[in-house]
Amino acid sequence: MPPSITTAISMDLLRGALELEPTAHGLLPHRLPGWARAQCADPQLAMVESQPAGCRLVFRTRSTVIELDTLRTRPAYRGVPTRPDGVYDLLIDGRLAAQATSTGGNVLLKDAASGAEELLPGEAGTIRFADLPDHQKSVEIWLPHNETIELIALRSDHPLDAAPSTRRTWLHHGSSISHGSNAVHPTGTWPALAAAAADVELINLGMGGAALLDPFTARTMRDIPADLISIKIGINVVNADLMRLRAFGPAVHGFLDTLRDGHPTTPIVVVSALYCPIHEDTPGPLAPDFSSGTMIFVATGDPAETRAGKLTLSVIRRELAAIVERRSAVDPHLRYLDGLRLYGPDDFAELPLADNVHPGPQVHDRVGERFAGTIREIFTGD
Repeated sequence: MPPSITTAISMDLLRGALELEPTAHGLLPHRLPGWARAQCADPQLAMVESQPAGCRLVFRTRSTVIELDTLRTRPAYRGVPTRPDGVYDLLIDGRLAAQATSTGGNVLLKDAASGAEELLPGEAGTIRFADLPDHQKSVEIWLPHNETIELIALRSDHPLDAAPSTRRTWLHHGSSISHGSNAVHPTGTWPALAAAAADVELINLGMGGAALLDPFTARTMRDIPADLISIKIGINVVNADLMRLRAFGPAVHGFLDTLRDGHPTTPIVVVSALYCPIHEDTPGPLAPDFSSGTMIFVATGDPAETRAGKLTLSVIRRELAAIVERRSAVDPHLRYLDGLRLYGPDDFAELPLADNVHPGPQVHDRVGERFAGTIREIFTGD
C-alpha cells in the first residue's frame, strides 16, 4: 500500500529551482523565471532550463517510505540510441543512500540535423524509496538533471517538515558540462560534487547549449542571494558561432556589470572552458557527425577566420584573462580561473571526450574535486 500522508509540493521544500509552474499534471520546476523565459524563444533554452539540474526536494522526516509521482519528458535524437533513464538520488544526512529511475513519460524526439522536434506523449510514473531508517533525518531527493520533470504528488508514512539551509550559497552558470552532460546521476555532476566537497548550497544554472552571455541570465543571477558566484564562459559561444571578438568583450563586461549591480562585493570567479581539442584553434559552428555510427561533434569553422574576429577557445581564454586583469584593479573580489586547470591536455590524454565535446563521469569527479578547492580557498582565504 502507498504511504498515507500527502505533502503539498512547494518552494519551501525545493532547492535549486527559481519557480514552480502549475501544469495540467502537476508542478514544473524552472531554473529561469518566467519573465526571463519570455525574452527568448529558443527551444534549446526552453528544454534545458526546465531540466532540473541541481534541483532537489529537501525535508526532515522519520519516514521509512517515500513516494514521488512524476511525469518526465526525455530528450531523444532520431537515429541515435536512447540515453539511459534519468536517475533520482536520495541522500540521508548528506550521504547517497538510494537511487531510482522512473518509467514511461513523454519523449521529445529531435532531429539533430534539421532541429525538428516531435513530442511523443506517455504516462506518469512513481518513484518509491522504502526501508529507510526509522529515525528523524534530513532527506534530499535530487531530480534527474537531464529530463524535464513535472512533480505530481509526494507521499510518506510520517510528516515531512521543511529544512531551511544554513550553508553558504554558491551560484553557478555554465554550459552543458556544468549542466551535467554524460554524468550518470544528479549528484555526480561536477557542480554537485564540488558543492558537496566544499559544504555549500548549490544553485546550478548550467544549461546545455545556453551559456551565451544572455542579459536575462545575468539579471536573473543579479537578483539571487549568493555568497559566491561563478560563470563558465566559452564553449557555447564558440560552438554556436554566436558572436565575434568585437562583441564578445563588451558582452562579458556587461554580464559582469549586471552581476555587480546586485552583488557589489560577492566573490565572482570567471572560468574559461575546459580543454576541447576540436575548438581550441578552430571556430564553430559545431555540427553532429554520424559517420561512425554514433553521434560525435565536429567543428566546421576555418582557423584562418580568427583573423577576422571569429572566436576559438584559445582566443576566449586570452580575452577573459585580460578582462579580469583589468577589472580586478578596481574589483578585488573578482578572479579568473583558467579552465585548463580543471581539465587540460594531460587530462584529455588520460580521459578523452567520447563525443569530442562532453566529458564522462570520471572527468566530472576530477573537475568537481578541483573546483571544490577553489571554493574552499575563497571562503577560507588559504
